[in-house]
Amino acid sequence: MEAGGLRVLRRGRRGRAAARDGRGGVTQSFIQSKETTMSVSRIPRFYKLSVEERHVELRGRLDLDDDDLRILESGWHGSLSIDAANNMVENVISTHALPLGLGLNFRVNDRDYIVPMCVEEPSVIAAASNAAKSVRDGGGFTADADPPIMIAQVQIVGVPDTNVACVEILARRAELMAACDAAIPSLVRRGGGARGIEVRTLVASSEHEPGMLVVHLLVDCQDAMGANMVNTVAESVARRLAELAGGEPGLRILSNLADRRLVRVRCLVPLHALETKNFSGERVRDGVVAASRFAELDPYRAATHNKGIMNGVDAVVLATGNDWRGVEAGAHAYAARDGRYRPLAIWRVGPGGMLQGDLEMPMVVGTVGGTTRAHPGARLVMKLLGHPGAAELGMLIASVGLASNLSALRALACEGIQRGHMSLHARSVAMNAGASGALVEQVARELSELGDVRLERAVAIMARYTATSDALADAGE
Repeated sequence: MEAGGLRVLRRGRRGRAAARDGRGGVTQSFIQSKETTMSVSRIPRFYKLSVEERHVELRGRLDLDDDDLRILESGWHGSLSIDAANNMVENVISTHALPLGLGLNFRVNDRDYIVPMCVEEPSVIAAASNAAKSVRDGGGFTADADPPIMIAQVQIVGVPDTNVACVEILARRAELMAACDAAIPSLVRRGGGARGIEVRTLVASSEHEPGMLVVHLLVDCQDAMGANMVNTVAESVARRLAELAGGEPGLRILSNLADRRLVRVRCLVPLHALETKNFSGERVRDGVVAASRFAELDPYRAATHNKGIMNGVDAVVLATGNDWRGVEAGAHAYAARDGRYRPLAIWRVGPGGMLQGDLEMPMVVGTVGGTTRAHPGARLVMKLLGHPGAAELGMLIASVGLASNLSALRALACEGIQRGHMSLHARSVAMNAGASGALVEQVARELSELGDVRLERAVAIMARYTATSDALADAGE
């Protein structure tokens, strides 16, 4: 892992100072103060509990009150009122719910997390939790994060001499950064603000045509995602930049390729945690490494490789009320930063023969403002996570992404991904066929055993159950 990551000082919820080292790790004093309210993430047989029993389990482990439980009991749909939704977006007619589950077994920088994940796809949560358990046997995930620097872009067109313009703009760096800070006083008071200015020539001027520049304004957004703030900064200095360059201002907006706001995650998985009934740990490890190499060589495979990462990433980003579309855009742009689309995570044989995974990607998330505060469900999710700062949340999200990638590659390296995925998909097929209650599991189990997870087969099974039930009713049983 690269050094030189995040170095900030934060306050714990009880007012205790929490120093982060160069890799983003949290000091032990902070971990201990958090552990009094955040229980360990290992909850054996949690999946076998009913939803109501899971609520009871969470209340016993976490600092949940009656209002929190009411939000859980009402479902994600019920946590957001129509009035609140109408103030969030336009033309509202209702709200739309998705399942919210918990990723378990996660340990990141020596701290346990129970991770809320909002996703409609079967197997994503179970697979990530299973992979996190294997990683846990190797000590958990280690992660670090860059300072939360966002890029505001100001395009300048019609530049008569691009070389002179670059010199003029950089010579006024102090003036321009002061103007940026003046546009965002509240962020400056919180310790953020302008951190640098860069000028790039997109089209060099010539005797035949003027040139085009883009100025990057680097802004430390602290715990905010930062879109509105950096857009404000771009607007505030665009006219002055164009004046210095002798051109006209063009677009003024943030860039979602946040390559100054990266997170890096590493994990080591012991061989015993990889072995299955039919495959040795060495064989599984080598299969994962081979699958990683395939993605490194082929952009078609890399796209699916990265989709597996984003299965986990998006689920947590969505649960916390953050902009999953911006995170997706940044991830894929970063994957193609050198002109070829590549995997965000790679796997190798690590120390002692263990499987080693490394992931690096932009991670633009916030823990203040926006939907993270406006949506009651998102506020509850942040409470379940222990109210992390933006950097801590970003490292956790990336760890879930790496776990999701591991689970997919391990399945591909063994018996194929379809078997495990389809066994969980069978529940959805059973419900589509009309099953409810305990009958969902019965029909899904039969579909899985038959190896025929089709709606037509589920309808036939349901017809048989219905006929049997009707016969019993006629017999008076």
